[in-house]
Amino acid sequence: MGFDSFLGNAKAVRAVRDMLAEKRVPGSMLFTGPEGVGKKTLATMLSKALNCERPGSEENDFCGECNHCRMADDFLAASAEDMARRREIKDVHRRVEGLVYFDLQLIEPLTRYILIEQIRQLRATAYNQPFNLPHRVFVIDQAHTIHWQAADLLLKVLEEPPATTTLILICPHAFELRPTIRSRCFTFQFSPVEEPVIERILREERGFSKPQQALAGRVIHGSIARAKTFDLSEYERRRKPWLDFLEVVARPRSRPPGPGEWKDLFDITKSLTGDSGSIEETLKIGSALFRDLMQTLLEGETQVTNIDLVPRLKTWGRALGMEGIEKLEDGIETVYRQQTRNVNQQLSLDSLAAILLSTVAGP
Repeated sequence: MGFDSFLGNAKAVRAVRDMLAEKRVPGSMLFTGPEGVGKKTLATMLSKALNCERPGSEENDFCGECNHCRMADDFLAASAEDMARRREIKDVHRRVEGLVYFDLQLIEPLTRYILIEQIRQLRATAYNQPFNLPHRVFVIDQAHTIHWQAADLLLKVLEEPPATTTLILICPHAFELRPTIRSRCFTFQFSPVEEPVIERILREERGFSKPQQALAGRVIHGSIARAKTFDLSEYERRRKPWLDFLEVVARPRSRPPGPGEWKDLFDITKSLTGDSGSIEETLKIGSALFRDLMQTLLEGETQVTNIDLVPRLKTWGRALGMEGIEKLEDGIETVYRQQTRNVNQQLSLDSLAAILLSTVAGP
């Protein structure tokens, strides 16, 4: 139990331990880096270490078994359950009714944003003495979603942090936060978890074969969370229409495409956009494939995500050429922007396919 159980990002763990050893824990911290690499996990571990009744003296650890550690687990679980319950309330205005914060509190968006009422409650609670633990900790996940009005209130707390309260902000990219907020936080930079760690999880916990580990490891890109939940068969199912799409647009031909090819292609674009609830994930898979085409064309196979498709990617890349691949990348970027504005994605993909068939893959 303790920090030794944390996987990857040894530099961040060492920095946390050193900070605890020196008893110089700042009032506000920023954990930033890719999704799924353990930022929230390390934040909750630090919360326990700040309150543990018998911390390990040599490694500035936490025991995970004392009353305070168990209480910390209960508080974090209760706050997560409360957030989930509130998100189920249809009336957005009622989601913030009766907010009560524990000594250890997880704060996440209740809508698209972390609302001003949530930060107002944080501010009101922060300046009171903790009720059950020696030190109060607020873990603000997805801090980049804090509403601009709420950010003003948070900034006031960061400027004068109470001695008994620590704030840990978590977000993927530090630049998404206001400079005034960033400047008041001690920043810990997280990185994708090392490949051997990911491969061990895929092998020992998920039972993946070596070829499956190779593909999944590239797709997961250093995310512990994804390694534990990644569904390879679902990924391959979602990828299949993109492979069909590339097979058609990159097919060598000596004459203009006929009605049958147009129908095949438009059937494929329809299948790509059939599940509107997951269009963003579908577009990410397509975007990765298009980047792979570019990598194989430039002889950069070490950076290819879909490592199991290298021979086919090389064939498609040569057929499309640099111009065609650039059109693909520009096209999917356009579709991605339009889907945020509820523009018909299939029409956008149809247009992209028409351009490629008529100009790039033509005779």
